[in-house]
Amino acid sequence: MSTLLEATTRSNDRHSQLSELRAQGHIPGVVYGYKVEDTPISVNGKDFGKVMREVGRNGVISLELEGKKLNVILHEYQEDPLRKEILHTDFLVVDLTQEIEANVRVELLGEAAGVKNGGLMQHILHEISITAKPDEIPEVIQVETSNLEIGDSITIGEVKGNYSIVFNHEDDEPIASIAPPRENADAEAAEEEQETTEE
Repeated sequence: MSTLLEATTRSNDRHSQLSELRAQGHIPGVVYGYKVEDTPISVNGKDFGKVMREVGRNGVISLELEGKKLNVILHEYQEDPLRKEILHTDFLVVDLTQEIEANVRVELLGEAAGVKNGGLMQHILHEISITAKPDEIPEVIQVETSNLEIGDSITIGEVKGNYSIVFNHEDDEPIASIAPPRENADAEAAEEEQETTEE
């Protein structure tokens, strides 16, 4: 069951009106997508924050607009980098029976054995592109790294079997890897450079 968020239509994108909306605690935005024309809207900032905490970044929201309830996901948003305030939202209306593409955050779990031995964790893919029905999109994709030794990596193919969704990546694309300790890496680089010079 999706969480309800009320929205109000707004007339235009004049800077003065947008500033006034934000001063009143509202967030301007737009809704578009499945069987809906692009419509400028605004939502209450506190309500928006509460809903996002409940459903997560990729959750389905029931957006109530002019007496109609639309199934939407937060497609994009603009944030003030200093104040960490949401400045604008884009809501995508979805058909719950049709698959869509989405980017899902990667969460690395555990402390890799290689890191305990001095190696360096390299987090390569921070988001994974997936295809799934809107209400089947996970909030995060968790990747267990505890067994990774120095020189090891974990790939898309090793993770996707844990999820019943489509991963839009090649199976051999690395998500994370363990690099050797910095001093070892520097020594190897120096040795390779010396061999090249001698040749």
